[in-house]
Amino acid sequence: MYSDKVMDHFQNPRNVGEIENASGVGTVGNAKCGDIMRIYLDIDENQIIQDVKFKTFGCGAAIATSSMATELVKGKNIHEALQVTNKAVMEALDGLPPVKVHCSLLAEEAIHAALWDYAEKHGIKIEGLEKPKSDIHEGEEEESEEY
Repeated sequence: MYSDKVMDHFQNPRNVGEIENASGVGTVGNAKCGDIMRIYLDIDENQIIQDVKFKTFGCGAAIATSSMATELVKGKNIHEALQVTNKAVMEALDGLPPVKVHCSLLAEEAIHAALWDYAEKHGIKIEGLEKPKSDIHEGEEEESEEY
């Protein structure tokens, strides 16, 4: 059901913890399944992500996607980090079962939320970055009520 990489990142997650005085912190959740993911970024004066940590409350897939997402953005500049998508996270993990794809969406949104926090703290605009959702299903209810 799960790839070896998913199992490895679940059983041996990388970059767990928090960064005190982080440059940016992003928290997103999924009210439908109860997962909550928080990503901390330490970004230097050249806008390079020097360190990244995460804390996730959720299933094995949520932990694995958090771990992989931190690996994918570490050492990248903020614009490269913005390009890390849920698809990239899934591919790096050799795939996820369809019912767990939302976990990779959480990882992408948590990165974006942390970048948004960084931009807000530093009074900058990151091209292509939109205000993140606090819940990945935000806005869906309104859409479904229109019918």
